Amino acid sequence: MGIATAGRCSVLAETLVELGRQTRLPDALFVCPAARADFDASQAVQLPFPVNVVGAPRGLSVQRNAILAAAQDFDVLMFFDDDFLAVPSYLAELEKCFAAHGSVVAADGHVLADGIMGPGLDIASARAILASFEAPKADLPLVSIYRAYGCNMALRLAPVRANGLRFDENLPLYGWAEDLDFCRQLAAYGLIVSNARMAGVHLGIKVGRTSGVRFGYSQIANPYYLWRKGTHRPGHALRQIVRNVGANVVRSLSPEPWVDRRGRLFGNTLGFADLIRGRLDPKRILELK
Repeated sequence: MGIATAGRCSVLAETLVELGRQTRLPDALFVCPAARADFDASQAVQLPFPVNVVGAPRGLSVQRNAILAAAQDFDVLMFFDDDFLAVPSYLAELEKCFAAHGSVVAADGHVLADGIMGPGLDIASARAILASFEAPKADLPLVSIYRAYGCNMALRLAPVRANGLRFDENLPLYGWAEDLDFCRQLAAYGLIVSNARMAGVHLGIKVGRTSGVRFGYSQIANPYYLWRKGTHRPGHALRQIVRNVGANVVRSLSPEPWVDRRGRLFGNTLGFADLIRGRLDPKRILELK
């Protein structure tokens, strides 16, 4: 089990509480905080499984790679975001899924509610949603998907190790599309699926996320970079860019309180300008405020 975290110490504490309620506990948890203040070791004292703290600089790809390196002795690694709360049966269903389907190399679960699409969900609301979850029928088939959703993404580590796969550290800070890139690399070695019996709630907490300007730049730079790299289909990349820019243009007239639409739109503009100048690069966000 791996969690990369940044700037959400109190939220992480709630995520760990829910992990402790799993009917099938993780064999070990690897937490990679971006800074010392991002993880309070006292949070782990009462947990019924070992917790290992892994060091790495800030950046989702870098932190997840550090967890991959630390988890070399395991068969399957489950990545949760630090604000993903799982139903108690999640890890038990994950174990069944990977044991029964040897061709599956990556999987995600059913997100019952996703606060990323709005202002974010509070803990009480998330727990109410978890409590109301009814597991679907046992014979519900797995669904083949293009990429696993990074907020709850399980990886079979044998092909990862055998092929030296890593999250792309050219996608800095929040990463944005690092899950897509990793899954498309891994897809060469097996199936990527979604399992509705694995379920949880993504709070979509806004604290600790990339600034609007940086995120807007990434909305242009990251799909373009992954298309050039070969892990993102050109048509998908173009549609993603057009959809995101269009949303920023329309909603910047009356932006949501929880989204910096004008910042994102300015970041989009900077991205297009760099594309024209031939200097578009995901790492450029490190130079932006």
